[in-house]
Amino acid sequence: MTEQREGVGPERATGAEPPAGSPWDDPIESAPLVFLDLEMTGLRPESDRVIEVCAERTRGDACEDAITSLVRPEPGVFGNAHVHGIDPRELAGAPTFAELCDRIDQVTEGAVLVAHAAAWDVAFLEAELARAGRARRLPHYLDTLVLSRRAFALPSHSLASLCRELGVHRERAHRAEDDVHALRAVFRKIVEVLAPRTPRDLWHVRIGERHARPALVAAAVRAAEHAATVRVRYRPARRGPEELVVCVTGVRTDLDPPRVLGYLLPSRSRRELRADRILAIEPISPGELGPDGVPQRA
Repeated sequence: MTEQREGVGPERATGAEPPAGSPWDDPIESAPLVFLDLEMTGLRPESDRVIEVCAERTRGDACEDAITSLVRPEPGVFGNAHVHGIDPRELAGAPTFAELCDRIDQVTEGAVLVAHAAAWDVAFLEAELARAGRARRLPHYLDTLVLSRRAFALPSHSLASLCRELGVHRERAHRAEDDVHALRAVFRKIVEVLAPRTPRDLWHVRIGERHARPALVAAAVRAAEHAATVRVRYRPARRGPEELVVCVTGVRTDLDPPRVLGYLLPSRSRRELRADRILAIEPISPGELGPDGVPQRA
């Protein structure tokens, strides 16, 4: 993984929704996810080449399958040694990308791709597949760079910064297998904050698009129908997440983004929350409410 590519480069595709059904609508704890990292000779998918690949297929914390390999590029194509530290002599006996395609297909088939600054990895993966005569588009994936920007208020969201700030151990930076292990740990931290039900729920996380996750808007509408009290994890602009206990009285779905209306407990102060900044909504059971209607552990 090249840290310099995290600020510039291919744009994330946010067009048509991922196809209905598995894996995108599986429960997040049992959905097949493939954590991917590639090391490349440069930043141009049309001319630079992949020289190391790691892909680990998981369900929850269990790894079901994996491929980790150096990749021998075309003769004379090399670069970025100052970043990844791979010596060209190490690649002499490595398989070509074409020779790895069958295993890569086995590991990734029917799963959701997850990567950091994912548009880069996807662009290079598509380019290498095309060169190997196995061309296919990969329009849908999850990007932990995007997800971390929604979940955490940090000065930097490079993988190195996330590992440092979140207490994630990273053995060797810019080596594919170690970056994948760090990526999986960062993803777990993100899931703790965003509390998604499915991979599709995470696909709807956007930055700078005023896009609210449909599952959270639906949960707010259900709460408003009964003036229910819920716990809301909310991320104000330029601040970290805060936990709120809110009695939801309405949802303005006619606004962009929608607004969730209600009042805080126990203060009963009015709040209007931008739905795109809501990270999670958790129902509060009647047994948790005191005689005055205020949660006993607000």
